[in-house]
Amino acid sequence: RDAVRSVADVREVLALWRRLPKDDRDAAAVDGARIRAREGSREWDLEGIRYHYDAGNDFYRLFLGRRMLYSCAYFPTGAEDLDTAQELKLEHICRKLRLREGQRLLDVGCGWGGLVIYAAQRYGVRALGVTLSREQHALATERVEEAGVQDRVRVRIQDYRDLRGEPFDRVASVGMFEHVGGRRLPEYFAHVYGLLKPGGLFLNHGIGGRASPGRSMRRAAEGVLTERLVGSAEFRRRYIFPTGGLVSVSEANLEAERAGFEVRDVENLREHYARTLQLWAAGLEANRDEAVRIGGMAMFRLRRIHLGVAAWQFAAGHLALNQTLLAKLEGGRAPVPWSRADLYD
Repeated sequence: RDAVRSVADVREVLALWRRLPKDDRDAAAVDGARIRAREGSREWDLEGIRYHYDAGNDFYRLFLGRRMLYSCAYFPTGAEDLDTAQELKLEHICRKLRLREGQRLLDVGCGWGGLVIYAAQRYGVRALGVTLSREQHALATERVEEAGVQDRVRVRIQDYRDLRGEPFDRVASVGMFEHVGGRRLPEYFAHVYGLLKPGGLFLNHGIGGRASPGRSMRRAAEGVLTERLVGSAEFRRRYIFPTGGLVSVSEANLEAERAGFEVRDVENLREHYARTLQLWAAGLEANRDEAVRIGGMAMFRLRRIHLGVAAWQFAAGHLALNQTLLAKLEGGRAPVPWSRADLYD
């Protein structure tokens, strides 16, 4: 988009486009997601999650780092390596939730169990993680046992909307929120609100889009051109996250307030996610041969494109990564200190 400033520029871009190689095609091309369930249904969620996350634990192990955390890392200085930054992310989340020994923690969309294991080991909580992915559940269960915290941590294949019973002291949702989409936000926040004890805290960590500004003809044309050249939204829906949807932090937090939550803290970590994605892309590229062996050339290329485009979108400010701390008040009180100093002590 930035390169096109005249008719001559357009001709040059088209000439370059025609020179892109058309050979070396992989026989086992990826045909994109074919979600058969009714949109918005639980079966629709299940199919979408399994399409992406059941690509194989061995594939994700190649680039996600030691703890296998598929969400934005935290770089206090920007110079940390991936494994250090991911551990610092877990610590940052636990501090924001003000975890204490003996509390019950729920991780909605727990992935491979990184947060529940860390919180049990470092903070002495009892934790439950839920996921819809069979591959994630199998490895998370194995990792819980390897960490020796099976007496305090459970991982289930379960939809968070089916959870009932004793409420939790704290809830975290890290990288799951993107799969909810705007139309189901009221249900999402209302159900999590019901899962929390009065005086509980909920940390909602997820990718956010930008609120739409006034749409001039020029902005509309730029949007169409960007989508045609980069193809990010349609590409994500077809090949990466077929059931996902992004909303702005203002839209999300408005729905959270309508569900009864008080917004206590909001932090945008978009630069951190740009760096995370760059490191993931480098890790995938470094393990190219093994990635192709496991998933095929088409899968390798799809993920490489996705990681590269997403890194650019975060760096350019087109996407955000928001951590919002929400409180379920008890008698008008929330369990947070008067300042944020404890997060950085």
